[in-house]
Amino acid sequence: MQLHTREWGTGDRTALLVHGIMSDSRTWRRVGPALAERGYRVIAVDLRGHGRSPRGEYTPRHFADDLVDTLPAGADVAVGHSLGGLALSLAVERLRPLRAVYSEPAWSSGDDESPLDPEAFASAKNITREHIAQSNPLWEDQDVDVEVATLADWDADTSYFLDGRPLAFVPDRPSVPSLVQLAESSLLEYAAEVERLRASGFEVRSVTGAGHTIHRDDFAGFMKSLDGWI
Repeated sequence: MQLHTREWGTGDRTALLVHGIMSDSRTWRRVGPALAERGYRVIAVDLRGHGRSPRGEYTPRHFADDLVDTLPAGADVAVGHSLGGLALSLAVERLRPLRAVYSEPAWSSGDDESPLDPEAFASAKNITREHIAQSNPLWEDQDVDVEVATLADWDADTSYFLDGRPLAFVPDRPSVPSLVQLAESSLLEYAAEVERLRASGFEVRSVTGAGHTIHRDDFAGFMKSLDGWI
C-alpha cells in the first residue's frame, strides 16, 4: 500500500520518520524541520489507518510492508516511534537505512495474564482536548492541537492488531547500526530486555524525565539523545 507522506527539506541526506498508533506524520512537526536544518530531506509517513493514508487490514506485517512500498531504501537514518518502531524493525532488512533509531518501540508489553487491551486504545478516539492536555503536561499547546486533529483522522480499528495478545517482537540482533531510545517513564516493558539488547549490539539510551512520546515531552532531550546518530 502506498502511504501518504509529508516532507521537509531538500538536503543531500535522507531521514525517514514513522509515527506511533493514534498519531500521524504531524507528530513530527518539530523533528522534521530540525532534521531539515541539519541537511536532510525528511520523509514522514502516515501509517495505514492514520492521517490521510488508506484504510485496510491491520497487522504488524502490513504496517511494515507499507513502509517498504512507500519509502526509499538506503536512507541515512530511519526513526520509528512506538508502533512505528515495531513496523520499522520488521521492514529494516528491506529498507536498509544506514542507521535506525527505535524510540520507545512497541516490541514488548503486557503478558499472557494481562495483555494489552485493544478496546482501551480504541476508546482513546473520543478523549477530549482537556484530557489530552491534563495527561500530557509537558506538551506544548500545538502538540495538544495536533493530537486532537490526528485522533479525528485515525481509524480506531487499528487498535485491534493487538488482538488481546502481549507484544513479543524484540529483535534478536540489529540488522543495521541501531539505537533504542527509551523514556525514563516508559510505558513499555523493557527492564528485563535492556541488557540483552545491549549485548546483542543495540545502543540503548534513556531520556530523563520524558514519557512515551519523547519527541513531544522533551524535544531538546530527544534531539540530544540522537547525538552521533543524525
